Amino acid sequence: MAFCKACGQDVGEATFCPKCGAAQSGASGGAQGGAVAAPVAASATEGIEENVAGLLCYLFGWITGLIFLLIDKRPFVKFHGAQSIAFNISIVPIWFALWIVWLIIAHIPIIGLLGLAIFPLFGLAVFAAWIFLMYKAYSHEKFKLPIIGDIVDKMVNK
Repeated sequence: MAFCKACGQDVGEATFCPKCGAAQSGASGGAQGGAVAAPVAASATEGIEENVAGLLCYLFGWITGLIFLLIDKRPFVKFHGAQSIAFNISIVPIWFALWIVWLIIAHIPIIGLLGLAIFPLFGLAVFAAWIFLMYKAYSHEKFKLPIIGDIVDKMVNK
């Protein structure tokens, strides 16, 4: 028996795999001396469940989002990868805006000290949103962030 080198399907003597269409070299299809060649995974993330891959998109911010967006072809994982990138990029201008607000109110005596509470609260909100997005992805839900989610959904589903 000969097996496809790409997906592991029995190809017999065919030159192309009936399942995935991959070209097979030689009549043996990869088997030599009666030994059966092990099938090669079609994707680097094929063995990972879709919900786990969605969670991993958020794990290390935009880096894992970009990796899964480029490697994984499943729409659910691509959506969460793109949303992870957009979420992490959107944090930067908000952080700069908070700095500008703090610089303005820092010169007001009592309110200036209260303005320092903005940064830990913003960090806590970002952390809570990050955990929430990972939970929703693991729960196999396609949760869209208010503004970013629709943009990402249109981009991924082109």
